[in-house]
Amino acid sequence: MSLNDSDLLQLLRQGDASAFRELYDRYWNKLYFLAHKRLKSAMAAEEIVQNVFLTLWNRRTTLQIEDLPPYLGTATRYAVYHYLAAEKKRAKNEEAAGKLLLKVIPGELLIDDKQLLEQVKRLANELPEKCRLVFIYNKIDDQALPEVAQTLNISVKTAEAHLTKALRLIRSRMKDHALFIFINL
Repeated sequence: MSLNDSDLLQLLRQGDASAFRELYDRYWNKLYFLAHKRLKSAMAAEEIVQNVFLTLWNRRTTLQIEDLPPYLGTATRYAVYHYLAAEKKRAKNEEAAGKLLLKVIPGELLIDDKQLLEQVKRLANELPEKCRLVFIYNKIDDQALPEVAQTLNISVKTAEAHLTKALRLIRSRMKDHALFIFINL
């Protein structure tokens, strides 16, 4: 026999983990669908739903919930909007940093800059194939990530993950050159 949401919420307020698990099992798929429909990213949707349930558990003693499905739906939509706003801000900051870098770097590459570019290309060739392609298309050929994702037939989130991995690996191998770059800027 299954308990209704009100009974489960009462047990949840008392710290009953099995009541929490029942609510989790009852609503996880619905909330995931809601988040995924807006984000088109399985990983982001899963993270958001996990955070909604984590918040429900952490605030179980203070929350005053009249009707659970609308509450969870609203919490999920809010988390999606917050996620999208953070992604938009991150993309805007990346674009601003790229524009600033273009203003700082002179139009004509100096010999040292050409050597540095060759070093970056050499390091890029050591990356796993998808990481290498995303890095080259985005950073060297100056293609936007959605365009790169479409070219490689992968999601934008996957392209972002490959680019992050590529940048991390290249930066870690370029530590000796990093000081030189900042001195010349």
